[in-house]
Amino acid sequence: MGGMPAAPASCPCGLPASYQDCCGRFHRGEASAPTAELLMRSRFTAFATGDTAYLLRTWHPTDRPARLDPDRRLRWTRLEILSSTGGSVIHTEGTVRFRAHYTERGRPGEVEEHSRFSRLDGQWVYAGVVQ
Repeated sequence: MGGMPAAPASCPCGLPASYQDCCGRFHRGEASAPTAELLMRSRFTAFATGDTAYLLRTWHPTDRPARLDPDRRLRWTRLEILSSTGGSVIHTEGTVRFRAHYTERGRPGEVEEHSRFSRLDGQWVYAGVVQ
């Protein structure tokens, strides 16, 4: 996995579980995120741990980039889920509004986004930003 940081003990997504038992199982391919919110959390954790393969695998192919080059100066530190619509085990579409916190060169910052998710072949995928 060259260059990826070591897996954290507690999950960066903010849920009260270890990385191995929480988002790690999705990253390892042992399970698929059952809801849009859990996919959002697992994607945040993939940014935090440098798992670009998972990010690409869970991106809708319509607008998935050919490759990702994450900014190594950013350290993703905390995720806040602000709201969500749909996205449950019975839905085929959903949205999640979130705020992702980071530090860059010791300075805190945040990004807020309202993301769309859809099911593709039964799996939740990131489908872009709500316009």
